[in-house]
Amino acid sequence: MQNKFGFILIRPQLGENIGACARSMKNFGFKKLRVVSPKFSFPNHKTKVTSVGAYDIINKTKIFQQVDRAVSEFDLIVSLSARRRDINKKHITIKDFSKIITKDKFSKIGLMFGPEASGLSNSDIAYSNLILQIPTSKKFKSLNLSHSLTIICYEIFKSFNKKIFKKKGKNIKVSSKSKIMPIVKHLILLLEEKNFFMPEEKRHSMILNIHNLIYRLEPNDKELRILASIISALSKKKIKP
Repeated sequence: MQNKFGFILIRPQLGENIGACARSMKNFGFKKLRVVSPKFSFPNHKTKVTSVGAYDIINKTKIFQQVDRAVSEFDLIVSLSARRRDINKKHITIKDFSKIITKDKFSKIGLMFGPEASGLSNSDIAYSNLILQIPTSKKFKSLNLSHSLTIICYEIFKSFNKKIFKKKGKNIKVSSKSKIMPIVKHLILLLEEKNFFMPEEKRHSMILNIHNLIYRLEPNDKELRILASIISALSKKKIKP
């Protein structure tokens, strides 16, 4: 799956952003990083520092001077844009993106990201098949380059690893009401001894709230034993769930 995707950064302005991108790529198992006309000597010190160990990706990054050369190896190019473009390109959602990338018809997919200050130009986007907008607040739409790339890495990873996200814990059985009731009864008696239910006119509603609280928890047998032990320790009277 990881070899199917490549990340193309167009005219990035900050070395630390490329380093952060490489780190995110490695977090999700991706390797292909392409950089077009960086505005600094690549790689620089800040790139390596912010990559936090993703040196293999930095060292194998391919540098291009032209966009067409960077996208030539891919059969599908998806451009990331913070704004909707008035050009004849299909705009897709994250949900659409997840469906498209899992199709077998595409063997190499390139994700194209623009420079931090201005984003991709229409000339850059001309090389793409699709335009993807990551939904954000209307008051502040622009995402940092590395943040945008991280979101896309996560979405791709999630699309190809659905079993991980659907994995459930052990099916632990909830204790029966017959086991819970004596503990609740003992707790209420203990609170009665401490004159907890005051004033008297609120006694009924307070007891009802305790019932609602404990029964809503749906404790399993282990949790019920812990609760019983706590109440026993406070009352110095042993109770069994």
